[in-house]
Amino acid sequence: MSKEKSSDKALSAYPHLLGLIGYPLSHSFSKRYFAEKFEKEGIDAIFYDLFPLEDISQLPQLLQTYPNIKGLNVTIPYKEQVLPYLDEIDPAAAAIGAVNTIVLKEGRLMGYNTDFYGFYTSLHRLLDQHQQKAPGALILGTGGASKAISHALEESNIPHLLVSRKAGKGDLTYSELEEKHLKNYPLIVNTTPLGMSPNINSYPAIPYEFLRSENTLYDLVYNPEKTLFLIKGNQVGSPTINGLEMLHLQAEEAWRIWQEMLSL
Repeated sequence: MSKEKSSDKALSAYPHLLGLIGYPLSHSFSKRYFAEKFEKEGIDAIFYDLFPLEDISQLPQLLQTYPNIKGLNVTIPYKEQVLPYLDEIDPAAAAIGAVNTIVLKEGRLMGYNTDFYGFYTSLHRLLDQHQQKAPGALILGTGGASKAISHALEESNIPHLLVSRKAGKGDLTYSELEEKHLKNYPLIVNTTPLGMSPNINSYPAIPYEFLRSENTLYDLVYNPEKTLFLIKGNQVGSPTINGLEMLHLQAEEAWRIWQEMLSL
């Protein structure tokens, strides 16, 4: 567990400690987001910190070190790996098969998925704004985040295909993508970290020559604001959006769950 020991005493002094687990966490927005939120709302009994775990097996040690942890967010690569450590999983998160929010109450770990809410709400705002419908979608990536996206599309009655680097993990591999797929599944959602700072020159290997203005590109990456994936969509007039709005929405939903479950 990559954590400075000198901060243990200070963090343990807070009645309520919240945080983010994942690895690495150098480009996470969560700590700043909640710090600004708590300052604006005059909340001083709660602190939010980053807990980079090199392996998910270090989670019990983290909870033992900080018994005042009341809630955690979960990011790459542990949204699925964390499931065996939970005592209870919300039915929606169980259906998705991934957790990104944890409540610790009375010694029990309860898992939720707020990525679904964030993406669903953001996607429908985008489609309404451009007065578009999505007859089908391509989900790039098959990790934990892709599961929430898939569930949101199912709830929206939008057929979709999963695209993976390896055969058998999704419905298609990148090399199998053809013009008909981009035409019949015009919404393209990148759930991979490709393009994320500092690796800003990377992008998903889809056949960009077949992109048209009828496509809509949604990138869960938010740093940088415009990834090469989105830039290539803008070049042909496609509506695009990055993952920042989704992040804000899922963070607020996590905060709502923590407040409701823990009476914060």
